This record gives sequence, C-alpha cells and structure tokens, in this order.
Amino acid sequence: MKKILLIPFLLMIFPCFAQDYKPLLDDFNEWQVTYCYNGCLVDMYHTDGDTIVDGMEYKILDGYHFISRTFLLREDVAARTVYLNFVQDSGNEEFLLYDFSLNVGDSIEIKNPISPFPTNGGYYQVDAIENLPLVDGNYYKHFYLSPTPSNTISTTSAEWIEGVGSLSLINAPGGFPDINGVGRLTCFFKDGESFYSDPHNTTECESMLLNIEPHAPLEKVALNSLIEDEVCKIQNTENIRSLQVFDLNGRKLNEIKNSGQNQIDIDFSTVSKGTYFIVANSIKSEKKVFKVIVK
Repeated sequence: MKKILLIPFLLMIFPCFAQDYKPLLDDFNEWQVTYCYNGCLVDMYHTDGDTIVDGMEYKILDGYHFISRTFLLREDVAARTVYLNFVQDSGNEEFLLYDFSLNVGDSIEIKNPISPFPTNGGYYQVDAIENLPLVDGNYYKHFYLSPTPSNTISTTSAEWIEGVGSLSLINAPGGFPDINGVGRLTCFFKDGESFYSDPHNTTECESMLLNIEPHAPLEKVALNSLIEDEVCKIQNTENIRSLQVFDLNGRKLNEIKNSGQNQIDIDFSTVSKGTYFIVANSIKSEKKVFKVIVK
C-alpha cells in the first residue's frame, strides 16, 4: 500500500499560458453597477456555483435582480460566445448574449432577456473595435455597437469589453450604460482580483464579497492525518467550492465540485508515487494549497 504524507503548503504558482482571447467567465466573477438619482447607489451581482443543464456547464448568477438563481451563464471559449439560460417551470430558454468574434461591420441580433431593455432588441452592427488597457495593464477589445438602420426597436448604442461583457447589465448586451438610468458597470472582479474599473469612477474598486470575513472560509479547512485505503479526507469544507489536484508539472489531474458537504474524499490509489498539490477554492474565491507526497 502507498504511503501518503500530507503537508500544508501556503503558496504554489502553476504555469500559465497566454491566449489571444480573454474569456468573460472565470471561476468567480463579481460585477458592481452604479446608478444615480438623488445620490448614487451601487448594486452587486456575482456568479455563485456551477451547474449542468442539458449536458452543458453553467455558472449560476446570484445577487441584485438574480437572487432567484434561475439565471445561468455559459461560455464557448473556442467560439468566443456567451449565453444566458433562463430556467423556468415551463421550460428553459437559452439566449446568445455576446459574440466576441465579431468584426467591424458585422451585425448581430441582440437579446436582452429579463432586463429593463427590449428582450428582442433587433439587429446591431459593430461600428468600431478598439484595443484599450484595463486594470492589469493589458489591452483588450472594446466593441462599440449601434442599431442597424433597419432596427425599429432600439435607439441607443451599446459597449462591450472582451473579458467583461456589457457596460450595462450582464444580461443586456444592447443596454446603454447610463449611470442616471438603469446603471453603468463601474467595477468588475475575476477570482477576487480587480479586472475592470470605470475610468470615470472616482472611488477605488473594492470587492464587496471578499471584504466580508476575510479568510474565514479557509481557516478551518484541514487534511485528516489518518489515511485509509489511500483516500485523503479533507474536513470542514462546507465553504469550499471545489478541490483541484495537480502534479508537479501543473497538470490538473482531478477536480471535485462541492455543494456544502463538510468532508470531501480524494482517491490517490491510481496515481504514481510522487508529489501532488491539492488546491482548495472557497466560495469567495480564496485559495489554500496542501502538498501531498505519495510513497
């Protein structure tokens, strides 16, 4: 029988590979929308958990107008498209929200499902695309769209940003980002890191979720030192969203989703002798890494 040694490990950097398209959806996403009437208010919504519908993986939207958790997002990274699935008792309905493969002059039929804007927004054309820097200093495509001449439904322009979505609501690709109306996206976070900040916003972007009880979800997460039948038991995992197992080369060997269980078992019986890393991802996108030596 293999011997498994468990060693808590605080930091591990895995290889990253550059790509020419920045996906909109990361493991954890947080949007902050500001609107002003008699003073300004900020509302926040975020992705909270994963689900599978009709064999396809989705992120669950929560917060703001999405507290019913019936709004699901998925992304086809290869096609550079993003979809929203609205779950209903009468049957689910999926809408194409974004197509980041569009070029200047291309047109797209806009859908703004369950938003203050027309559900069937008509056809929009891409007027311009600019590469502009975001918070990380890298350049991303900014899409500027307007209704086509034949569009009799919508009259206002729209703006998308690669890796972010609409500067209005995420479910309103045809929405005009009006801070004195429905609202304007002012801050966006990927996995807890600031990714977009409205250049007209005078306040610093801070995550509304990660600033609440920082690190609390990970403090009690522990590995059971007693290994039975080559199974590693992770305890106190009720606030853990997922566990990932990597080898020394950074290859992901396994990923286990969690939906509130307070213990997760990981089977190491099929792996070769060597060193492995278990990455615990909290519901607030914090990480804790454990080192496992299989002998």
